[in-house]
Amino acid sequence: MTQGILTILDSRSFASIWFWLLLTLCWTLAGRRVAGVPSDVLAAIRKPQGPDDPAALLLLDWLSLTLPRRHLGQVEAIVMLACATFVLTALFLLGFIYGLEMAQALVLLLLPFAVLYAAELRLCRRLSGLVEAAETGAVSVNDAAAAAAKLMRRQRLAINIGSILAVAVTAWRGAIWIVTHPFGF
Repeated sequence: MTQGILTILDSRSFASIWFWLLLTLCWTLAGRRVAGVPSDVLAAIRKPQGPDDPAALLLLDWLSLTLPRRHLGQVEAIVMLACATFVLTALFLLGFIYGLEMAQALVLLLLPFAVLYAAELRLCRRLSGLVEAAETGAVSVNDAAAAAAKLMRRQRLAINIGSILAVAVTAWRGAIWIVTHPFGF
């Protein structure tokens, strides 16, 4: 069983077009939505048009639907953190200490997404407060939507910069691997 898993992890990845297509697809899909809200809904919030702007209401409606799905309780968060840490540490050791190419590729693919997921959970916690304030009337709908849109645009910028860095680091590491291991071993 262990030998079978190690054989799969030792497969060629940096030289495979499928790995690069998967990397491109993952980062393309990561930038499409912020906190589950489509980019066109976020783009509609520019300048408020009246006291209850329809675009602001639409954004807050989307957030009220998507934010509860991203809520993690304390126990779930601890279990998820422990599992993710274990998997990433095991892959890191297999890839960079024992030299398994697929494990290196998986670390370079999964680690940025783990950081992105943590940042998204933090953003969702901040957005939940804005949505609650708008629902109770403590903040106007337009102000809450403008603040949420600002936070989400900042998150989108971080995703875009992070995706460029992640792809560049992965391409750099893949090029080094291919040059140092031209026949895959």
